[in-house]
Amino acid sequence: MKLAFCLFKYFPYGGLQRDFLRIARACQARGHDIHVFTMAWEGEKEPHFKVRFLAMRGWQNHTRQAAFAAQLQQHLQQESFDLVIGFNKMPHLHLYYAADVCYQTRIKTQRSFLYRLLPRYKQQLAFEKAVFKRGQATEIMLISPMQQQHFERCYQTESGRFHLLPPGITKTETSLSSVQAIREKIRTTYQIANEDHFLLMVGSGFKTKGVDRSIKALAALPLFLQNKCHLFIIGQGQAKPFMTLAQRLRVAKQVHFLGARDDVNDFFNAADLLLHPSYHENTGTVLLEAMVAGLPVLTVASCGYAAYVREAQAGQVVNAPYEQAVFNITLQKMLLSSQQKLWRQNGLAFGQQKDVYSMTEKAVHLIEHIGLKRGV
Repeated sequence: MKLAFCLFKYFPYGGLQRDFLRIARACQARGHDIHVFTMAWEGEKEPHFKVRFLAMRGWQNHTRQAAFAAQLQQHLQQESFDLVIGFNKMPHLHLYYAADVCYQTRIKTQRSFLYRLLPRYKQQLAFEKAVFKRGQATEIMLISPMQQQHFERCYQTESGRFHLLPPGITKTETSLSSVQAIREKIRTTYQIANEDHFLLMVGSGFKTKGVDRSIKALAALPLFLQNKCHLFIIGQGQAKPFMTLAQRLRVAKQVHFLGARDDVNDFFNAADLLLHPSYHENTGTVLLEAMVAGLPVLTVASCGYAAYVREAQAGQVVNAPYEQAVFNITLQKMLLSSQQKLWRQNGLAFGQQKDVYSMTEKAVHLIEHIGLKRGV
């Protein structure tokens, strides 16, 4: 099949972008012709993809996205594709990969009425309606079960258009001796004593991921515990405002931004606890990646994959609505808990017993199935 994959921007360390690349590569490996429409591509190019760059017109994100959709429509009218697959919400899609939360629900719960008068809100809502409104033909690849009820409540989306995929983390096998060697190497590199607490955050977009919440929780610890903690943040984003916060709270020496990295798995092996107090998160793939590597997790109920942490009993989940004081005390209790070894064991066992790996294969199967339904 001749497939058009559409996303506003590709960069190597975004969760949506990584899922796009895995699915597109798998489709290409099965002999499909891959065309990518985007405004920007960071990182190595894919030699077997035909990448089309649409002009970034406009001063703001929503105006650039609107221009992108308009240009995309022109291309789709001029050239025939068997399926048009989107990884951002936009019109003209046959299939949408639902990597983002329901925009209308999020704005209603987190923004004032005045925000809904802005052009940005109106454009984003129009794009969401183009996918989810009742009567539309777009099929939906769903990766967070709890989001379906939000979309159905807002748009009365037909339930038959949703296709739930399992998570799609990469399966890795690391021996116990290798884990210990990696742990010692990284902790030595960053001068972390064996008895100190190595706290880890992973994810691009520090504001959304709740880096401020983690810094506040670190600062709220009793001094005898705080002085033994080191918080490392891996991912792309603007670190300066968060370092300013850390300086104001007098924990700047214990907060370290490492940028985007390809050796995240090594940090899972070296760390003692993953913190993920995201403001909103459709899934939170890093929760599963940490769990199956044996790293206990502290997260919040607003993350779609927090349910897996509860199911596996591989850490703690702070209930909604979020309260900083509750997160603070939960962090303190986890650091002092005798259950750390059990959380590790539970996460490792969960990774052996559950299918949290086959998202890519199931997505490709669905793409081919929908192609057949359309008579391709």
